[in-house]
Amino acid sequence: MELSEIDLNLLVVFNQLLIDRSASRAAASLGLSQPATSNALRRLRQLLNDELFLRTPRGMEPTPYALQLAEPVTLAMGTLHSALNVRASFDPHTSKRTFTLAMTDVGEIYFLPRLMGILAHGAPGVTVRTVRVTDTLLKDDMASGQVDLALGLLPQLQAGFFQQVLFRQGYVCLMRQSHMLASQPLLSRESFSLADHVHVLSSGTGHGQVNEALTRQGLHRRIRLTVPHYVALGHVLASTDLIATVPERFAQQATQPFGLSTRALPASLPETAIHQLWHARLHRDPGCQWLRGLIASTFGAEGSSPTSMGAQAAF
Repeated sequence: MELSEIDLNLLVVFNQLLIDRSASRAAASLGLSQPATSNALRRLRQLLNDELFLRTPRGMEPTPYALQLAEPVTLAMGTLHSALNVRASFDPHTSKRTFTLAMTDVGEIYFLPRLMGILAHGAPGVTVRTVRVTDTLLKDDMASGQVDLALGLLPQLQAGFFQQVLFRQGYVCLMRQSHMLASQPLLSRESFSLADHVHVLSSGTGHGQVNEALTRQGLHRRIRLTVPHYVALGHVLASTDLIATVPERFAQQATQPFGLSTRALPASLPETAIHQLWHARLHRDPGCQWLRGLIASTFGAEGSSPTSMGAQAAF
């Protein structure tokens, strides 16, 4: 099929239906009537000889063919939008924009206090919404522009996304200040293995490699508690004799509020790189460029690597 054979406005409707999964919501988003939106979908079905979207209790679900079209159409729409708005400007002092950031709970603990403080003074009308990086639809949401930026150790987003290293960090052992091991300047392998540990799963991130690295070095932990995230870890460690292996930046945020101490691990673990990652759709968006620059200048280590694409990127 040649482009001259299709009304490109139909692809705008198709792209919005991918985002909203509802003809009425898509119509409202595009400023169209619902009959006009339904008519556009009907025409597109006839042109492409596919139902494209099927009504289900969860909304309009795309067919396999629609899913096959989703990425190239979304990318094309984003490229056209960026090209047509290349002269658009963004003024953080007057903007009322909401940015959606994907991060883990430990990312919220580390990034949000400083970021929101800076926004309060330099961009008072800008608001922030966070979503979990473990969301199975994160890639689709970033491709559709519903998520502006992802922050963290996220191997599932390495390929096909722009990325910038903010900093690298190691891991430390965290415990309450009155813990018997806190009196030891250096933890021995034996004392580490005999202690009672909290294991943080943190699914959907790259932190699981720490467990593998400890096992490879023959360090076995006596796990007494397993939790899916870091939210309650400070409270748990402050009131028990449990210890935990955690990222350095989390430990920095948790030591003072919860009366905790850190000790070096009795093993040499590789450092991990914390990135900010974004889709090509928003690469030239002035607001997102401003936000990425703010995060890089606030949290980036000196000499952090420049922006790059994942090895399997197709943009």
